[in-house]
Amino acid sequence: MGQVDVRLAVEADTPAVSHIVAESLRNSYLDLLGKSAVERLVSQQCSLTRIRTEIGAPGSGPGWLGWLVATAADGTVIGAAAGGIAEAGSGELYALCVSEAHRRRGVGTSLLTAVTEQQLRNAARQQRVSLLAAQDPAVPFLGRHGFRPAEESAADRLRYARAV
Repeated sequence: MGQVDVRLAVEADTPAVSHIVAESLRNSYLDLLGKSAVERLVSQQCSLTRIRTEIGAPGSGPGWLGWLVATAADGTVIGAAAGGIAEAGSGELYALCVSEAHRRRGVGTSLLTAVTEQQLRNAARQQRVSLLAAQDPAVPFLGRHGFRPAEESAADRLRYARAV
């Protein structure tokens, strides 16, 4: 893969972010959660209005540090991630999605690095993420980056964490 740039998302990125998140949800969770559950998630998480509003509010508070996008050399958005500081000292990775055609090429790692840097600038000492299922396809990626199952996991919420 050529150079990947990561930057703060702008309003014009709204359709691309929405599409990449929806594609990622469908490709990753259809077999685990079923079509109706996945489409409900897509409806809740990927509306253009929601994404546009979130893009327009980066740094609106420590809980929300904004959407970041990864772009290919030609400027095409190929990945998106979002995070914040959920509580003092603890970063939260809310989303990390890479276009299917660009997976396993370092895009996810670049996005995770950028989210982590944002959180470190906001005094994070650890980073957490919630997963939808124990068989979540993100588990191997997270494991390679030092995330381990967190003690706060519950039946309805699987949590992973790492020190940063």
